[in-house]
Amino acid sequence: MCGQPCSGKSKAALCLVEALKESESKHQVRIIDEACFHLDRNQSYANMPSEKNLRGVLRSEVDRSVSKDSIIIVDSLNNIKGYRYELWCLARASGIRYCVVYCDVEETFCRKWNEERREKGEVSYDDSIFEDLVRRFEKPERRNRWDSPLFELWPHREGTEKSSSAIIDAVSYLTKKVDSKTRDVKILQPTIATQTTRFSDANSLFELDKATQEVTNAIVEAQSQALGGPLNGVSVGKDLPVINISRSVGLPELRRMRRTFIKLTGQTSLSGPPPPSDADSAKRMFIDYLNRELGTS
Repeated sequence: MCGQPCSGKSKAALCLVEALKESESKHQVRIIDEACFHLDRNQSYANMPSEKNLRGVLRSEVDRSVSKDSIIIVDSLNNIKGYRYELWCLARASGIRYCVVYCDVEETFCRKWNEERREKGEVSYDDSIFEDLVRRFEKPERRNRWDSPLFELWPHREGTEKSSSAIIDAVSYLTKKVDSKTRDVKILQPTIATQTTRFSDANSLFELDKATQEVTNAIVEAQSQALGGPLNGVSVGKDLPVINISRSVGLPELRRMRRTFIKLTGQTSLSGPPPPSDADSAKRMFIDYLNRELGTS
């Protein structure tokens, strides 16, 4: 979720939960917000250290919670584009879908709703904190990968219901079954830099060696069946990227690229990010490397 303070994000999050539960999706749905940790809004945004701590707490909980079997709704301001990028990276590291639901509300309405909440004794922002948050808000832009896809709501004009078009579109995006022909849903794929599970050196080396050999064998086999003709793409397995080769690649070249990839992966793991955690992760990284080095993607 994303929006100015008091723009109706929490109501939109609840509507999204209702709509998801009524869909055919079997995913568990959970909202992560400040209330989960009994954090006071005004204290959390009183100064930069407190705000940084709040974002860190929420991000850590998201990191622990994201999985392919659940849908996590982060109901917070998410007003800083750099922070939305961090959340996008968590989604990419987990190999899941990601989207932003933006409550686009004019400041005057947000200010009015904040005052109404205060008068009713409900949770609200102090004026100084409200004005500071409004001033620093960084509006999501759909051309940014960490803000895409972007589903926009206009609570002050249309209200927010589980039948709102943005809610329906978000539910469809999050629950749609994906196959090789699907083009309107993007499953984020982990990269070397986003792998987070560190295995023993021996196990990692074994998985890496085995996985890259299987990819190399698949390319050799596909080329032999093509009898020197063009390849439309080599598939190594379900949910893995296609290897796009526009020219014939000999076994010596493939072996050389495989050795280079293993060496680079080992060097990278020593400097911080961990090596592949399983065979599919290793295959995906090697395929990405081949496509990039061969200049076909």
